Amino acid sequence: MSDRPAETTREVLEDLTGHLPELTALYRDLHAHPEPSWREHRTAASVAARLAAAGFAVTEKVGGTGVVGVLRNGDGPVVLLRGDMDALPIAERTGLPYASTVPGVMHACGHDLHVTCLAGTAEALARRRALWSGTLMVVAQPAEEIGEGAQAMLADGLYGRFARPDVVLGQHVGPFPVGSIVHRPGLLMSASTTLDVRIPGTGGHGALPELCVDPVVTAAHLVTRLQTIVSRETAPSDAVVLTTGVLRAGTQANVIPDEAYLALNLRTQSAAARDRVLAAVRRIAEAECAAAGAPRPPEITVTGEFPLTLNDPGADAAVSAAHTGLFGAEAVIEHGPLMGSEDFPYFGMADHAGGAPIPSAFWFFGGTSAQAWERAPGETPEEKLRGIPGNHNSRFAPDGDTALPAGITALTAAALAHLA
Repeated sequence: MSDRPAETTREVLEDLTGHLPELTALYRDLHAHPEPSWREHRTAASVAARLAAAGFAVTEKVGGTGVVGVLRNGDGPVVLLRGDMDALPIAERTGLPYASTVPGVMHACGHDLHVTCLAGTAEALARRRALWSGTLMVVAQPAEEIGEGAQAMLADGLYGRFARPDVVLGQHVGPFPVGSIVHRPGLLMSASTTLDVRIPGTGGHGALPELCVDPVVTAAHLVTRLQTIVSRETAPSDAVVLTTGVLRAGTQANVIPDEAYLALNLRTQSAAARDRVLAAVRRIAEAECAAAGAPRPPEITVTGEFPLTLNDPGADAAVSAAHTGLFGAEAVIEHGPLMGSEDFPYFGMADHAGGAPIPSAFWFFGGTSAQAWERAPGETPEEKLRGIPGNHNSRFAPDGDTALPAGITALTAAALAHLA
């Protein structure tokens, strides 16, 4: 495979060092001002302003708070680059000088870095447009964390209003070392399903439990029994994760409540496994309520879903080859499938793309500095990762000084692997 994308990337980014101070300032500003899903107004405005200044035709409020920038640069393919914008409802504990100024909200998944890499790549390609041809379509997406943003932008006519891409590209930062790139053709990430379970009871005085049906006890039994779906009903070779992320009931110690509430998250790597686990959750929840003498069956509602992330082998191979030419063969790792989930695949799915599927490629790039990686306890990568706060942790803190140029390089190389 040709080394041309790597060579062109070096040419496009030869002046990146001079632009890094302003990009670092953007990253730190976004980190200090995180915005949760569907409220990414400030972030979207920052992205839109930078894209417009770089010469893109910019449209805001696509699918809510989404931003689309299109740069047409002669004949060639349409390449979509996607970055997500939303933050998480987590109180930051990193101690960074540019830590979140918004109480209870934090960029704990690196979307601030994703947006900055997206802007840096778009600006670099716009500055050096003589080195490539085609159409660059830059998408700053809202509401990834709740799995709604990609579908909302597509439902708002993303491809009909702008252009239908020939390839869709995206990336995600992780806690492994800066300079590392994780690729995998085919299945990269799992599907995710979120469930609400409402457990009915009969409330009353805490001193008179015999007159009540205590939904807290039922919920406690249910939480522990649900884990047997994985440990006793699932083959070890069939990757499944079932997590109870929320357990809520009651308002006072001496009051037995009328209801308990659970929020469950399920990760699977096949439709068959998902259907089997959902049926098991329903069976066990209904049985626990019946065993407790609950006044009615539980209410079980699917509230959110993420699809499988499936990399097109050809698109992924082209990107992986470009990354190998830039970062070295030892830095490009094939790993997975991972149990995390993304809504990125919607951009390439046939049902959403208006016809045949669109080839897509998604990869991970490292965010931990070499010094922090060396200081982490343990000898193996697995041991070190246990000592480094990862995504969705209140102490997650990618090293912007080194991860930012690596992320821009990775995304630029991926675009040039497909642009003419």
